Amino acid sequence: IRIRIETEAKLNIQENIRSGKFQLVWSYLLDYENNKNPYSDRKAQIGRWKKYATVDVEENNQLLEQANFLNQFGFKKIDSLHIACAIVATCEYYLTTDDKILNKSNKIIGIKITDPIGFIKEALL
Repeated sequence: IRIRIETEAKLNIQENIRSGKFQLVWSYLLDYENNKNPYSDRKAQIGRWKKYATVDVEENNQLLEQANFLNQFGFKKIDSLHIACAIVATCEYYLTTDDKILNKSNKIIGIKITDPIGFIKEALL
């Protein structure tokens, strides 16, 4: 049942992004990972979300320094880069379903890391 609720939360978030209620941040890392996706239909579907992004984060020194800092808390390098992109873009939230990231997220100051269900609970209620 959690997967179904999580799916509903994700769909709700996507609809609120399309309507402009929530802002989506894109990054060079999303482009990189999506370009590596072996499934062309999924790659195209993910790529279409870029047009909804209000910010597109490119690699820079501040981002790399932030990612190196996050590495010290045991985040994987790619996860550190993704979170650093969100921090540099001054996002209020970073959404993930990765339990390893969620379990370490209390160590990060300046951004709320949560899953789609937690976000919907906090942002819409």
